[in-house]
Amino acid sequence: MDSASPGATPPPMDRARGSDLWDQDQASQWLGMALLEVSPGRSRVEMQITPRMANGHGICHGGMIFALADTAFAFASNSRGGTVLAAGATVDFLSPAAVGEMLEATATERQLQGRSGIYDVTVRESASQRVVAEFRGRSRRLSKERAGNGRTN
Repeated sequence: MDSASPGATPPPMDRARGSDLWDQDQASQWLGMALLEVSPGRSRVEMQITPRMANGHGICHGGMIFALADTAFAFASNSRGGTVLAAGATVDFLSPAAVGEMLEATATERQLQGRSGIYDVTVRESASQRVVAEFRGRSRRLSKERAGNGRTN
């Protein structure tokens, strides 16, 4: 991993900050996600696929898988402190997820240069470790002046 110098990044997210961020994340909680781990540049999140998450083919809707990966990306990118938002993301769906399966998303920081970052997220079916999707997220750390005013750049 190629990251900015330690002095250029805010301190790692502490347990209280990670907990506060999770407490505010109503969407992820509503989808039944569980935050398993947060450490500098990394996170793991899991979600069980329920019948309400199925698409017309009876498999997990891609938007649910994207949401899981995006949540893991959010916690990894915010793990060094400050306010970090998504600048963009792509996802490749590699195998279907069935109702009842438990999915786990692991996010890893790949690059952190100034206020921009790149994170890869692998979504796996927990029992078999089958890869369901690969996600790449691009992040942008907000300046201190903009962090509290609702702006995204």
